[in-house]
Amino acid sequence: MKPFRRKGEELVARLVDAEADIVGLLLDQLEQLLAVDPVDSGGDPVMDRLLPRGHATDPEIAADYRDLTEAGLRSGKADDLAMVRATLPPHGGEVRLDADQARAWLRTTNDLRLALGTRLGISADTEPPEPDASDDDADEEGSQLAVYYWLTAVQGSLVDALAAGRGGRR
Repeated sequence: MKPFRRKGEELVARLVDAEADIVGLLLDQLEQLLAVDPVDSGGDPVMDRLLPRGHATDPEIAADYRDLTEAGLRSGKADDLAMVRATLPPHGGEVRLDADQARAWLRTTNDLRLALGTRLGISADTEPPEPDASDDDADEEGSQLAVYYWLTAVQGSLVDALAAGRGGRR
């Protein structure tokens, strides 16, 4: 990946074919997750991260908060997902984003990282994968961790490019 950089009013990056495929696959999975009926998704730790409870200790307040916010949160996430999908080059290539599209990418990459991080049990102590993992389970988890850290880099380059446009670091 060529990281995001500001070019005039746009933010531009380049993804290779495999990277675009990975993002597309993750978008599909997030879309499927968000399409699950709210009744059927109760207790899923990923959904609890994507659609947080409004109150940690009072179940009634938490339920009321969820009733008031869940449809809007799901809709906003679906809109962001559609915008990312529309700006993702299907076979790799240049990603060109205006400010609204960049914000959608930030929110969506954050959701993807939350989902992956929750499934993998990532914490502040989690280390990037070792390149010489030998068993299949370690290879699968290592691949997922590598994707998580790659998404972190994508998101970081986008934040840096946005900050550069606001007179921040360059």
